[in-house]
Amino acid sequence: MDAVQARTLLVPGATLHYEVRGSGPILLLIPGGNGDGDAYRRLATQLAERYAVITYDRRGFSRSLLDDPPGDLERRLAADVDDAARLLAQVADGPSYVFGSSSGGIVALELLAQHPERIQTLIAHEPPLVTLLPDAAQQLTFLDGVYATYRSSGVDSAMKEFFTGAGLGSHPTAASSPPASPPVAEVLSRTNINRAFWLEHELRQYPRVAPKMAALEAVRSRMVLAGGSDSREYFPYRANILLAERLGVELVDFPGGHVGYSTHPSEFAKQMVSVLDRRSGWHGAGTQP
Repeated sequence: MDAVQARTLLVPGATLHYEVRGSGPILLLIPGGNGDGDAYRRLATQLAERYAVITYDRRGFSRSLLDDPPGDLERRLAADVDDAARLLAQVADGPSYVFGSSSGGIVALELLAQHPERIQTLIAHEPPLVTLLPDAAQQLTFLDGVYATYRSSGVDSAMKEFFTGAGLGSHPTAASSPPASPPVAEVLSRTNINRAFWLEHELRQYPRVAPKMAALEAVRSRMVLAGGSDSREYFPYRANILLAERLGVELVDFPGGHVGYSTHPSEFAKQMVSVLDRRSGWHGAGTQP
């Protein structure tokens, strides 16, 4: 099933592009550093058999256009959280299921802390909360170094350095990739632009976010932390271990690594359905109007 309804939502300072697949309880997927909702396309197709799956491009990425420059960390993260809350208000008539990975996991945790009434169950997959780590200074220096490479040598060199250091494998470049079909080529062209935006506005900034521990502890019954079974030694997973310990919530392994939703979409979807069914029940979340 991949019948897609493409829509837009006007929000302060931007126009969000979002898509709806399937029907049933609302499940919002917040994208990570790529920023493009199509990163979840294969996962969303699997999940659309059970849910009304909402994917979207975060502001400044791909088809979600900004009216003004993105601003500093505090302003940008607040806008990301507000966008997600407004999107849920647009599509759902009650608390909904939410999944966020990487930077999207940071946005999702902030969303839960600030708007718990919007969320039935949240799965936060490897939010890179570097400040929780005992080697935080080392990891932040690594990210600052990737940014310096971007400024001196360009996107491809920086992404290669980041992929290697973060345990994501080799970084595919346009030169090393086979010719793509027109739809895939369109996504790849957006991805290349998105990476420059991410390197400039998010790589260094979002990992420095300190989670709102008191607010999250108050709503921890609605939260599941998730990590890739193949990425346990890397800093996003390690940060999640510490967050789980401090909040007293479960940490569930999902198939694959940091982008397991893309590399193992079928198995990933099965694990997500299992977690949501077990934690929240089938009929608890808001439904599509």
